Amino acid sequence: MKSANTLSNPKTQLSVRNATVADIPQIADLSSRVYAGTGMHGYLEPVLIGQLNHFPEGQFVVVAGEKVIGYCATLRVREQVGMKQHTWESITGNGYASTHDPKGEWLYGMEVCVDPAYRGYRIGQRLYNARKQLAEKLELRGIMFVGRLPTLANRIKRFGTVEAYVEAVQKKQQRDLVLSFQLRNGFEFLGVMPHYLDADKQSLGYGIHMAWRNPKVSQAQETHKKKTYGSRLPDSVRVGSVQYKQRKVESFEEFIDIVRYFVDVVADYKGDFVVFPELFTLQLLSMESQELTPVQAIEALTKYTPQLKEALRDLSLRYNINIIGGSHPTRMPNGRVENICYVFLRDGTIHEQAKIHPTPNEAYWWNIEGGSELDVIQTDCGPIGVLICYDSEFPELARHLTDQGAQILFVPFCTDERQSYLRVRYCCQSRAVENQIYVVMSGNCGNLPNVANMDIQYAQSCILTPCDLPFARDGIAADTTPNTEMVAIADLRPETLLTARHSGTVQNLRDRRHDLYQVRWKGK
Repeated sequence: MKSANTLSNPKTQLSVRNATVADIPQIADLSSRVYAGTGMHGYLEPVLIGQLNHFPEGQFVVVAGEKVIGYCATLRVREQVGMKQHTWESITGNGYASTHDPKGEWLYGMEVCVDPAYRGYRIGQRLYNARKQLAEKLELRGIMFVGRLPTLANRIKRFGTVEAYVEAVQKKQQRDLVLSFQLRNGFEFLGVMPHYLDADKQSLGYGIHMAWRNPKVSQAQETHKKKTYGSRLPDSVRVGSVQYKQRKVESFEEFIDIVRYFVDVVADYKGDFVVFPELFTLQLLSMESQELTPVQAIEALTKYTPQLKEALRDLSLRYNINIIGGSHPTRMPNGRVENICYVFLRDGTIHEQAKIHPTPNEAYWWNIEGGSELDVIQTDCGPIGVLICYDSEFPELARHLTDQGAQILFVPFCTDERQSYLRVRYCCQSRAVENQIYVVMSGNCGNLPNVANMDIQYAQSCILTPCDLPFARDGIAADTTPNTEMVAIADLRPETLLTARHSGTVQNLRDRRHDLYQVRWKGK
């Protein structure tokens, strides 16, 4: 079999750099190949997105030309966290790096994997060096991790105990591919951790706690150098939530003129995002001369999808603002109808987020089916998430987005009466508290008498925050008058959010019991 190694080509260059979002598919494939047959699994793409969003400086790849052949992931932890007994799930946030502490004094190594076809080129050495350079640059006390013992299962009978095996490796009486390499790289052995990763059958669940101490930093006391949590995020993100009034229109152009008005208003206020409600495009059905059956209505509406996308993308570019395009029923290539939120970024890109849970009415009357993918969207204001109305009532979804790094959650909604609205409102406030994120709600008011399911509306759009001292007293950054067309505008500060996560009165994300429960996404 021909080797997959490309270094025999003299034009192929080997380099180490920070990982990017574009590398994620290759990293996922690499990790799957590396862990095949071990009983463990490679990383899903949402997990890798979380690692990058939580600590972009700490994720490295080795590339041969354009091919990713090595990957390492890190996060920062405080000494009292990293030095005590822990599991891989608890210290890494189940792999998402959501436990990253921007004030942590130690760099924690959570992953190193190398393409088997490139062994012998010191790929692991290069990744370890990149970690050391990062620790020195950030003036951290050092690096710690818990390493594997992949040959332990085959040798435990000979040595009797894991401690005896480690001692033999330390005395160079026995060679271990991983531990011997780490000792040669200046890492000191701190102890054995049982049940560190029980899925690692080759290591019998054991992990070897190791540390490298930064010689450029005094080990006598902690270093408190202030670091920004991800230099890509702005100091403030201005958001405008449109409480949109449904009224009859005579043409698609008239509909877009109304949308343009609100985009223009929020852009004039230097907004970064303007948010529209769920199903606000049902207004287009008011052009019909007679009330359509639900099936006819959806068929008529889905025909506007190309025009809608073209028009909103153009508005986003012209007004230099990111548009959360509410939601629009869309006929998918496989024939399904899904309720899609189109997100138009001001660089011209378009993202889609399907509603995961159609309501019983949507499923019954309109045959709308739920999507199966839920990913953060990378924007110039940091990673965001979208949950459409009913989806906000499922806490696992918001947690999955938060684990990927989302700090602002947009919830376009459409509710007919106050109780329906309050279900969404209370759940959104809960999502803000339990995930320590901002949540932006945008709903419809007004009515369309000849359009099914749009005859009455109830909304009070709002911008919600966690409930803690740095935020608004009631956890509400801005809201609207119920059932009145208007815009709520607020400035959201990512740095304040991150400060609350790590030093707030309560620290919901940091205090999660990963040893007891977790959200494991089974979709893409």
